[in-house]
This record gives sequence, structure tokens and C-alpha cells, in this order.
Amino acid sequence: MKLAVIGLGMAARAHVAALESLHERVELTGLYMRNKNRLASAAEAMQVKAFPSLEAIAEDSETDAVLLLTPPDSRLDIVKLLSEAGKHVLMEKPLERTLPAATELVELCEKAGVHLGTVLQHRVRPGSFRLKKLLDEKQLGVIAMVRVDVPWWRSQDYYDQPGRGTYDQDGGGVLITQAIHVLDLMLHLLGPVKSAQAMLATTQLHEMEAEDFASAAVLFESGAVGNICATTASFPGSSESIRIDGTKGSVILQGGSLRLIWRDGTEENFAEKGNSGAGADPMAFPSDWHMKIIENFADVVEGKADSLVAPGRDALAVQRLIEAMERSSAEAGLRVELDAF
Repeated sequence: MKLAVIGLGMAARAHVAALESLHERVELTGLYMRNKNRLASAAEAMQVKAFPSLEAIAEDSETDAVLLLTPPDSRLDIVKLLSEAGKHVLMEKPLERTLPAATELVELCEKAGVHLGTVLQHRVRPGSFRLKKLLDEKQLGVIAMVRVDVPWWRSQDYYDQPGRGTYDQDGGGVLITQAIHVLDLMLHLLGPVKSAQAMLATTQLHEMEAEDFASAAVLFESGAVGNICATTASFPGSSESIRIDGTKGSVILQGGSLRLIWRDGTEENFAEKGNSGAGADPMAFPSDWHMKIIENFADVVEGKADSLVAPGRDALAVQRLIEAMERSSAEAGLRVELDAF
């Protein structure tokens, strides 16, 4: 597959490393960003073409797909241009800042008949694959309770960067920028949430527009109940976790470590190397996950595999949950039904 990259923001480091590892599978046709000096420097360093404009990518017959790494506030027009030109789109999360905008973006790609993938890389971690198989095979029995904890840390320097933690650029705070990964994995593993009751807040540890703390009680359509706590105010930051309690046993996925505790008293443990960006450096994680996502996206585009990444419409589910939590908090903890979105 021949791929162009648009934008080289914070997330680019892992993607560039992944593309270097995939050079025999994915050919990089060129780069584009608005900052012409950075564009020239990056293109020279990566030894690829610098596209002069987005229109040049749309018109380039060699380019099959684009990897879109811009902030979410600048995507809609880009996706419209490229999807209408028949380019498949793989983009960083979230799809857009709001659910209506994200839905419009998904519908643009569906109308154009191009694949849209979202980089929610926690789905492709080894522990996630193992846990998904275990749940699909009902090995834990009936799932009764789910607890999600995202105790991450970001310094004030992080939020002092222009646009960080704002609604205009990011679409919100910890939920849509950090916890979205774990919430997407939760939905991928356990199915849809029916309703949510939440409280969002900005702690005294940060000066920012949006929330750095979110807590919610959720009811899954399966009948399981759950609790979510997510923050970027937990110094120095530690691994996110999903704990699932079923009638045959319990499981804890923490970072890349999977612990199974069976009702007969036996335990099984599986470990994965690598961090997840829980601390002050948000990019402190390996590029392996991004490599799997890009490789799988290439296979999907070429009709060789089913999607492991979050396809466009599938990725709307986590934004629907986030907006339900935001609405619940704004209405003093009122229970919000997700089918209202």
C-alpha cells in the first residue's frame, strides 16, 4: 500500500517508527504539513517527497491512502477532499471533537466508499487479544461487574501548549484525549453501554479549560454494571487497568499484564513489555501497536483481512459514551441513556 502522511504532531513519533519497520509492506509517498520549514526538514530527514498541498495528495495517482495526524479540529475538510478523491483514511483518535462532527466524517467516507480507520491501539496489544478471546469464549461465565481505572499524569507544561485541553482544538480533556483508548477497549471487550451517570471536574492540580478528572457509573446492555475513573492528575502516573468479574472468575488487565483469578483458587499471569504513556511523557510507549494497526489497515484496504483497528462507525461508540458522560455531569449526575444520541 502507498501512503501519504499529513501532519507531524505529538503522535507522529510512534507512527514514523512503525512505518520504518513496515517499509517492505507500506511505501511512504510523501508528507504534508502547513509549516513549510518543518515540512522540508522532515521530508529531507525521512527521504520522501514534500507534497506542496492537500490537493496535490488528492490528485496523486500513486497514493492509495493517508495517515492523518492533525489535531481533530482540522480534519473535516481534509477528509472530505481526500475521501472524494478515493483515498482511504487512517487517522489518530478521536475522529472529531464532537459526536455530530465525527458522524459527519464517517458518513463522508461511507458515501465515498473508502475505508476509515481510527488509531485506538490498545485493541491490538497482546493482553487485549488474549482477553478478547477469553470473553468471546465465555470462559469467565456471566459478566457481572467491570471497573476501569486510568490514573495518568500530565504536567502543567503539557496543558500550557496552545490548544491542549480545550474544546475548540481537542474537544475536551482526559476523556477524549487520554481515556478514550481504555474506554474504546472496554466497549470492544464487553459490548455497548446502555446508560451512564457521571461527574467531570478540573482539579486544583491543573489550569485548563476542560476536565482532568472524570468518574462514572455505567450500565452495560448485557446487564453488567461498571465504574469508570479517569484522570491526568494522578502524579506520577501509573498503568491503566480494566477489572472484570464474572461467575467463573475475575480478570485484571493492567497495562500489558493480564491476571486471571479462577473461582477454584488458581491463577494465571501473562505479561507484556512496554509502557503505555501513563506518566509525564505521553509518548513513552513502543511503536509495535502502531505497526500492527498500519499493517492491518493496509490488509483491509487490499481486501486481505478484517479490521483490527476501529472502523469509522465502530469508533463512534466511544465518542457516544464520552458525550453521555459529559451531558450527565452537566446535568448534575442525571442518568443519560446512550440511545438518545
